[in-house]
Amino acid sequence: MRKKSGNSCQKTPQANPLVRGPGNNNARGILAELAFSLKAASLGFGVAKPYGDKQHYDFILDSGERIWRVQVKSSSYAVPGRSGYAVNASHVGKGCKSKAYEADEIDFLAAYIVPADAWYIVPVNQLVSLRFLRVYPSGCRGGGCFESFREAWHLMAPGAHLPQPRTLRRVRTIDFHRKLFGEQAGAY
Repeated sequence: MRKKSGNSCQKTPQANPLVRGPGNNNARGILAELAFSLKAASLGFGVAKPYGDKQHYDFILDSGERIWRVQVKSSSYAVPGRSGYAVNASHVGKGCKSKAYEADEIDFLAAYIVPADAWYIVPVNQLVSLRFLRVYPSGCRGGGCFESFREAWHLMAPGAHLPQPRTLRRVRTIDFHRKLFGEQAGAY
């Protein structure tokens, strides 16, 4: 048994955190993915990370009833003059052009707003052809069309019903609902 020292009022010195300077986009993305896996696992989801970078999704979530493909994005960039944040909702396609995510690539986009510690769980059928999302975790006068997806983890829970796709601003021939839940639904 260790003997107590006579001076018990002395505080043990705390180590200063190791600071390596501001992280780059890749480092911030890795931190967002770690935060996602911790949050999803704490909610009871099975979490798997595919090897390599060939897929458009970062994680596979198992709800016990269905497997979901999830792309994780994060943002600390506040929209100038507003209380909102811009989140990149696209990836680089062929020819190095920015391309919106489609239903055959991912099921959900999980956007982490770092300063607000808020998650937006957005089904791909709500993205339509958007390349950027604007979210307002501290609120806005107009409400914001993605605020209903803040902390919407329940959309991936067993028995969840996904919202209907957003209405398009221009006519498109792709039926996102059929693509998500058509004959291929049993393959997931």
